[in-house]
Amino acid sequence: MGRPFVIQLENRVGELAHLTRALAIRGVNIEHVVGTSAGDKMCARITTDDDALTREVLRSLDLPFVEGDALHVEVEDRPGGIAALTERLAAAGVNVTGILTVGRRNGMTHLAFTVDDEARAREALGLPSVVVPAGTRSGA
Repeated sequence: MGRPFVIQLENRVGELAHLTRALAIRGVNIEHVVGTSAGDKMCARITTDDDALTREVLRSLDLPFVEGDALHVEVEDRPGGIAALTERLAAAGVNVTGILTVGRRNGMTHLAFTVDDEARAREALGLPSVVVPAGTRSGA
């Protein structure tokens, strides 16, 4: 699965259709999508089979987006479990750009989320750092 892209759209008829058709025309397959809206804005979180082409399509449509590898964390499945995690990130100055519950099992909730500063988030949560070869990442 590719990198998650969180895309900001206007919350109006046809906007999501326009985005998904533009990706399809370029031969990009959407592997996962989730979206929500509030007021006049919608956010769609997608992963595709071609990160570079997805990025190119989003830029050609002049859509605001962020991208990043998902961090995976398990928290206790109880009131305040997710709050404790997000408060640690906030205290470290890390902005959460996307969050998804992957599953729940044996009293734990498995979360996948994206952030604006992966290294700082990993440090704040005590996760191992990831070494990425030079030239393999590009930002929005």
